[in-house]
Amino acid sequence: MTPEVRKYVAFVEDTLIEGTKPAATPLRMAGVAAVLSNPWAGRFVEDLRPEIHAFAPVLGKEMVGRLMPLVGGGYNVQAFGKSAIVGVNGEIEHGSALIHTLRFGNFLRDAVQSSEFIPFSNKRGGPGNSITMPLKHITEGGARSHFLTLEFNIADAPGPDEILIAIGVATGGRPHHRIGDRYQDMEELAHDQTVKPL
Repeated sequence: MTPEVRKYVAFVEDTLIEGTKPAATPLRMAGVAAVLSNPWAGRFVEDLRPEIHAFAPVLGKEMVGRLMPLVGGGYNVQAFGKSAIVGVNGEIEHGSALIHTLRFGNFLRDAVQSSEFIPFSNKRGGPGNSITMPLKHITEGGARSHFLTLEFNIADAPGPDEILIAIGVATGGRPHHRIGDRYQDMEELAHDQTVKPL
């Protein structure tokens, strides 16, 4: 049993200037999406595991293999994320089934040498719906410099009986990032008696 993939789509964005100021190092964000037939569309299936086990590793391997060359290899990656959009004849659970499994996510983690949680979005939508993918640092979860959003769309996907899944990476943080990070806040708040840290 293999996934019936209608298409793969690649997306690349290079930011050269941010806030009227050239970036010291251009930021590249890249994503790869797969549009596939939803094997569970239009019916309630209690056990999703057979398709998860069959589809997720195939998709993870293929998509990571297509994504890494867009950024010159995993060693260039500093942030990552994933996303799923399910067509209207499916459940959000169907998209979640394919991206929220180690059988999928570990391909991306291994490629960038990370053991971190991969941020995500999952929703239901129709053709042209925005893939809005949160990214975070591959090893430093509190690094606000790498809180990014990769966004693109596919004009004809997902169809009603399809699932669109995507993974994305970035080669750095936001150009000119200057708001500090969570760890700095925690240290400052520890010394500020007027504010209680959350």
